[in-house]
Amino acid sequence: MIKIPFQEIINKIKEASDLSEEEIHTRIDEKTRQLSGLISKDGAAHIIANELGIRVIDQVSGKLQIKNILSGMRSVETAGKVLENYGVREFNSAGREGKVASFLLGDESGTIRVVSWGATADIAGQLAPGSIVKIVSGYVRDNRGFIEVHVNEKSKLIVNPEGIAVGDLKPEIARKSIKDLKDGDRDIEIFGTIVQVFEPKFFEVCPECGSRARLEGSEYRCRSHGSVVPSYSYVTTIVLDDGTETMRIACFRKEAESLLGISQQEFQQIRKDPGAFEPWKTELLGNQIIVKGRCNHNQMFDRLEFVASFLNTSPNPQEEIARLEAK
Repeated sequence: MIKIPFQEIINKIKEASDLSEEEIHTRIDEKTRQLSGLISKDGAAHIIANELGIRVIDQVSGKLQIKNILSGMRSVETAGKVLENYGVREFNSAGREGKVASFLLGDESGTIRVVSWGATADIAGQLAPGSIVKIVSGYVRDNRGFIEVHVNEKSKLIVNPEGIAVGDLKPEIARKSIKDLKDGDRDIEIFGTIVQVFEPKFFEVCPECGSRARLEGSEYRCRSHGSVVPSYSYVTTIVLDDGTETMRIACFRKEAESLLGISQQEFQQIRKDPGAFEPWKTELLGNQIIVKGRCNHNQMFDRLEFVASFLNTSPNPQEEIARLEAK
């Protein structure tokens, strides 16, 4: 059974009805009283939605479409076509070791990153672009504003399952000029020239799940895995100029590695010796790239910034010329 976060059910009812959030909560409380406490608030919310004729989720052929996957969902079942495979990496910290892999999955409604842990990482690492994959019992996390499906030992990755077909994928991500970007723009593509590069910033993360590890007293702790010996993740920020305006682009771990074309191990050397970054910085300046991701408002500095989810560091010149001529 697909479990949807309570607040997401409330939001769905609010969007599809004339009820305020307070009125929805009142109806849910009344329903739980009517059923003498034999149903949870989540269940009562589902009943209210059904009574109002509101479909909380849309499913096609028994699977959840990617566009309907929400942060916090558990027991998710979906299917799609592999678009990119980001490979496998190993971790070993505080007596825990294992593997994690990730890939980009797409269907008719959108795309999503899938993160595979343990035994499923070996399967994920071998997936070829174009393969159809069915996910059973996945769970959903929010990673810096990007929704990800995670699979572990309790989940299944079924490659090229019988009876599962994926239609035409969602059209290409929309291209925008920097001057036209707005806070909240998602699944957007921009093209420009790198005019400034900042040294990477490093921060502590859980070596098992990659979540931020916070210093509490004398030890670092992860919300999911408790006390850990942290690994270090990183973010590299660049400034992109597309001829209309400039914008800061934040490239976290995988995107930073793609930007520089270097490995995780080489980034860790830069952490120990910041001066080693200078040649990479010089090499990047003046390069033209395509960045896909989302735009948000940095309240601290009161400016729009872009968070990268994918980089193309070698765009096709002929395609870009044709795009300009078509305007």
